[in-house]
Amino acid sequence: MAKHKLARFAENLTFPNLFQVSFEQLEQQGFEWKGRWNEFFGNDGPIVLELGCGKGEYTIALARQNTGRNHIGIDIKGARLWRGAKTSNEEHMPNVAFLRTRIEMINSFFAENEVSEIWITFPDPQPKKPLKRLTSPRFLSYYSKFLKPGSPINLKTDSQELYEYTLNEVIAPANYHIHFNTPDLYNSGYAGMATAVQTFYESMFLNQGKPITYIRFNIN
Repeated sequence: MAKHKLARFAENLTFPNLFQVSFEQLEQQGFEWKGRWNEFFGNDGPIVLELGCGKGEYTIALARQNTGRNHIGIDIKGARLWRGAKTSNEEHMPNVAFLRTRIEMINSFFAENEVSEIWITFPDPQPKKPLKRLTSPRFLSYYSKFLKPGSPINLKTDSQELYEYTLNEVIAPANYHIHFNTPDLYNSGYAGMATAVQTFYESMFLNQGKPITYIRFNIN
């Protein structure tokens, strides 16, 4: 397993659409594409992020179905990002990029009004550490700095705890606008991107009879 990881880390360095920037580089030089992501992609299409993207399965699927949009998957695990980066390069997908970083540092990579949508798909629900949940007020404050006004955030999760926390302890007190909300996505009658793409784990949860919850909301 260690040899596989080392090989993947080495190959990651060859992918032109996978960015890995050290803390020292960010402090000294900043990130070259911050505020210039459309220049990197070579078009004016909207920028869509997937946070905690893992292997990039959802990022790749969204990009296949929305070729007029630019999709960036973000995760801290380089061995996982390898899969998405490799697939996107093998398939010559010009609207896909990956970024290896902690979500806590996300404001170092995106400028004000640069991002049009966020997807958070099956994140770690952090049952004992609510401040580390990707929908906590702390993280939403980060996203607000680069989201365009009215840009949606999508949360898909099998975790009832994370769903209720986000709905009742984050969205409701802040009076954020909800576009759509359901505790059981695939029995809700909803037809849209949230049901058009399924990850491996999502399919597994559905086969186990677990309901998938979904919230689409704005924070600005």
